[in-house]
Amino acid sequence: MAGRRISDEQLIEIIEAAIFVADKPVSKRHLKDTVLADLAISMARINAAIEAIESHFQTRGIRLVEVGSGYRFEACSSLSPWLSNLWQERAPKYSRALLETLSLIAYRQPITRGEIEQVRGVTTGSTIIKTLLEREWVKVVGHKEVPGKPALYATTKQFLDYFSLTGLENLPALPSDQQSKINQLMSDPSVREPSE
Repeated sequence: MAGRRISDEQLIEIIEAAIFVADKPVSKRHLKDTVLADLAISMARINAAIEAIESHFQTRGIRLVEVGSGYRFEACSSLSPWLSNLWQERAPKYSRALLETLSLIAYRQPITRGEIEQVRGVTTGSTIIKTLLEREWVKVVGHKEVPGKPALYATTKQFLDYFSLTGLENLPALPSDQQSKINQLMSDPSVREPSE
């Protein structure tokens, strides 16, 4: 197979099939280094093939979408009223505290538990952080250089994938009053850090 020339149609078929059978999103680089490794395929041809696949599926029930760690196929969100009947169990319900904590990490990362508590005005239970870590939506990216060296939390590619985001710049904008309140609290030097 090494050195073989393939047509644009064959390239599209290979990439489409690879993304379809993969159990997680696939990046262009991963495609080039794995399924296309034995072929001298330029990134320009890979980009053109991805664009052709995206275009083909624009009028179908599924779409090729880019998320944080690569490309995957997703059902159109407009079809969810019908598709939800496929699953007996419902999506898990997350507490307001967990969602507030996740939101603060997403918008203000890297952030410590103490800073999260300062903004929320209440203690953030260790089970909330543990749940976010277990879901692999957040990770420890370092420790703040203050007494106790609290962990700094940031979101992961799995967070982006789960919420169908290509990057943090795609998060919805916060209302200006919430943003200014967060900024004011985050700049308060009296923020105390609990021992992690």
